Amino acid sequence: MSTSDNITDDTATDSPDHSEAASTLRIATFRLARRMRTQRAVDSMSDGQFAVLAALWTHGTHTLGELADRERVSAPSMNRTVNCLQESGYITRSADENDGRKVVIALTDDGRAVVAETARRRDAWVEAALAELTPQERETIAEAAEIMARMAAR
Repeated sequence: MSTSDNITDDTATDSPDHSEAASTLRIATFRLARRMRTQRAVDSMSDGQFAVLAALWTHGTHTLGELADRERVSAPSMNRTVNCLQESGYITRSADENDGRKVVIALTDDGRAVVAETARRRDAWVEAALAELTPQERETIAEAAEIMARMAAR
């Protein structure tokens, strides 16, 4: 066995298998997200529709194409979502001030109210869940949240 083979073998045995931890984290994250999604201001609104409202709340007006790119869906799919939100009075479409060929999508007051109330309900649910944990568990959750934010930003 050559020296380089020995180094490769040592490196392989030093690399931990993260598959079980990855699976556990994936399942827990999905369960938590699913539970928080139930805390919404409008029960009939889909997760995709709320995601569009939240994107507009956070990032401001968008064109249809920008929203489709942000949410990683096709333009026709986003158009259906936007049409539904517009019919419900949560968003408006208007001509771009700088380029009349473009249409910008913005939140209405009702749309802002839905996002604010949904955020309030979700925060209240998380706050109540955190209150049931020990101080050490809350500290662990806070550290994990920072790590998860870094992971999500990759």
